[in-house]
Amino acid sequence: MRVEIWSDIACPWCYVGKARFEKALAAFPHRDEVEVVHRSFELDPGRAKGDVQPVITMLTRKYGMSEAQAQAGEDNLGAQAAAEGLDYRTRSRDHGNTFDMHRLLHFAKEHGRQDALIQVLYRANFAEERSVFSEGDERLVELAAEAGLDAGAARAVLADPDAYAEEVRADEREAAQLGATGVPFFVLDRTYGVSGAQPAEVFTQALTQAWGERSPLRLVGQEDTDACGPDGCAVPRHG
Repeated sequence: MRVEIWSDIACPWCYVGKARFEKALAAFPHRDEVEVVHRSFELDPGRAKGDVQPVITMLTRKYGMSEAQAQAGEDNLGAQAAAEGLDYRTRSRDHGNTFDMHRLLHFAKEHGRQDALIQVLYRANFAEERSVFSEGDERLVELAAEAGLDAGAARAVLADPDAYAEEVRADEREAAQLGATGVPFFVLDRTYGVSGAQPAEVFTQALTQAWGERSPLRLVGQEDTDACGPDGCAVPRHG
C-alpha cells in the first residue's frame, strides 16, 4: 500500500501531522508493506527566494491578526508539538520560500533519503536557532549531507534552478486535481484522503480501512494457459 503525503517545510501542522501519522504507522500490523512518499506543496509559492521575514510578521500581514493572536497561535502549536515529543521554537522563527527544499526532496527520493531529509528540514526549521531561509544554499547543502546525501551533488541541484523544478510543479498540479487546498494532505492508495494533522487514531482507522479494502487481482481468461514459472515453461499444446 502506498501513502502519499503532500506537505510543506514551512507548515507547522505538517511537522506535527507527520509525527502523528508515524505513531499510527508504527503500530500498524502491515507497516512493512506500506510505502510512504512525500509530495510537494508550497504554502507561499509567490514569495521570492530572498524574501525572508519573522513568522509573527508573516502571520499578522497574511491573516490580519494581531501580534498577540499570532504569538498565541505559535504557543498553541508549540504545545501540540511537545505532546508528540517534538521540539518547537515558539519565538524568533522566520519564514521564506521553500521551493529549493522541495527540489532537494525530489533529489533525495531518487537516492532513498527523502524521509530522512524531510525530517532534518522540519527539525532545522521548527526546532533550531539557525535559519533554513536566510543562510543561503550552503545551509541546505549542510542539511542534505546530514540526511545522508552527497554534499556536492546537492550543491549542484541547488545551483541549477531547473533541476527537479518540474517534479515539484507536477506534485502541486496533482494536489489541485485531488482537491487538496491545504496541507498536510494524506492519500492512501489513491482511495482515501485524510486532511490535516489528525489524531493518530484517525490515521490508524484510515490505514486499517484502506488495507482491508484493497482490490484483489482478478484474472481474465483461462487459468491453465501457456506460461513460464519456477518449475519451467508449459509445453505447447497442439490442437
